[in-house]
Amino acid sequence: MKLIVGLGNPGDRYAKNRHNVGFMALDAIASRHRFGPWKRKFAGLVAEGEIASERVLLLKPDTYMNESGRAVGEACRFLKIGASDVIAFHDELDLGPGTLKVKCGGGNAGHNGLRSMTAHITNDYWRVRLGIGHPGSKDAVSQFVLSDFAKADQTWLAPLLDAIAEEATHLTTGMTAGQDPRFVTNVLRRVRTETGDKPEGISSPNAQRDTPMSAQPAVSPARRPQSALHPAGERASKKQSAIADNLRKWLAARNKPDT
Repeated sequence: MKLIVGLGNPGDRYAKNRHNVGFMALDAIASRHRFGPWKRKFAGLVAEGEIASERVLLLKPDTYMNESGRAVGEACRFLKIGASDVIAFHDELDLGPGTLKVKCGGGNAGHNGLRSMTAHITNDYWRVRLGIGHPGSKDAVSQFVLSDFAKADQTWLAPLLDAIAEEATHLTTGMTAGQDPRFVTNVLRRVRTETGDKPEGISSPNAQRDTPMSAQPAVSPARRPQSALHPAGERASKKQSAIADNLRKWLAARNKPDT
């Protein structure tokens, strides 16, 4: 049996927040795979069903983000599920909007929901990291994650959630002996088909491209290449001026009387 956890905050006030994208992913999975109704259990909301003949329990903790691990730990103890059979969907500031990556264990990157889960069930669970981008300033993070997704975000958010639900089969079957790369690959392929292009920042083997521009380290002007300091139009104008200036000097020297 697999336990799939969505991280977020309960209540209508937070329902459309960026921090609640984990809840949104579970809602999409429950709808696509026709899970049973949501019920209150394990200090949260749960829905039961099957994905690729694998029994799955979906859990949305009702404890608020900072205490997510309490609900997860209660479910794991009751169902006798080890950390390796737990998959957590969560928002990821360090990945660009629409980025999707999967990993097992690793750091929590300051995410309070992950930190709480680690405290209750150890660190050896799977994480599906859903990139939401970074506001560019550490001071703005709290307001950013607790704000609703912008209308423009729907161009990548809706297709991404639909693709996650469609490809959840590879997610549940691939977590036993290791990550099934088809989950990530197929999700991205579906998103590209739906949007007609690769959304900005969506998962790539190049980590630099997965980082939103606002979160990339700034390059000081002294270290920037000249091409970055001087736009192409400005460079062309200066080159033409230099040619004209040299031509005037040559003509002046040619017309100067001999001494």
